[in-house]
Amino acid sequence: MINAIFEKVYKGSFKGFKKDIYNDIKNNNKRFIVTANPETFMIAKKDNDFLRLLLDKQTTIVADGIGIVKSGRKLGYNIEERIPGIDISLNLLKICNELKKDLYVFGSTEKVINLLRNVLNESYPHINLVGVSSGYVEDKDKVFKEIINLEPDIILVALGIPHQEKIIYRYLNKFHKGVFIGVGGSIDVLSGCKKRAPKLLIKLNLEWLYRIIKEPKRIKRFYQNNIKFMFSIKKEKEFEND
Repeated sequence: MINAIFEKVYKGSFKGFKKDIYNDIKNNNKRFIVTANPETFMIAKKDNDFLRLLLDKQTTIVADGIGIVKSGRKLGYNIEERIPGIDISLNLLKICNELKKDLYVFGSTEKVINLLRNVLNESYPHINLVGVSSGYVEDKDKVFKEIINLEPDIILVALGIPHQEKIIYRYLNKFHKGVFIGVGGSIDVLSGCKKRAPKLLIKLNLEWLYRIIKEPKRIKRFYQNNIKFMFSIKKEKEFEND
């Protein structure tokens, strides 16, 4: 299972990926992006539906966490660099603004959505925000059916992993175009609700540590996913060497 996912992880540079995304949006292509960290792999081990969407040929997986890059290399997959989900999201907003394309944002709280709306108005005035919806609505499928009718060029979904990926995948074939990405907690940074880690920590690939310091409750989640993921990689490596 682990190797099958690593086979699908994007191996190139962020520069090349940004070019691919730009062309997709400009040419009205469709792309479903999943930003992978150790938690992604650990969920896939227990959830066959999630694993199925990851392995689907329509899904593009990128290495959001440095743990994915290093673990992939240990298993013989030459992943060039980490491509953080927040950077992909920022790049999508930049492209959307430059090409004057349509955007839909689904997820998070009303407060965060309203803050993001202000950021878009001030920093990305040429984005056509065709709709927003809180992630706390009861009928999330109804929201996605409305998004289908709007046919936006970029769809940011912040419902948390794996819910955001699952709902995108459920309706993906109903769309003829659009770049879809589950942004999770990145929407808090995009909206200005939370600060991103200092540049030095980002450069040193210690953004995860900054988040734990700011939110100590993440320690349990970190153990359940990152530590267990490391043991899974170790076992996989030992199996290959037998």
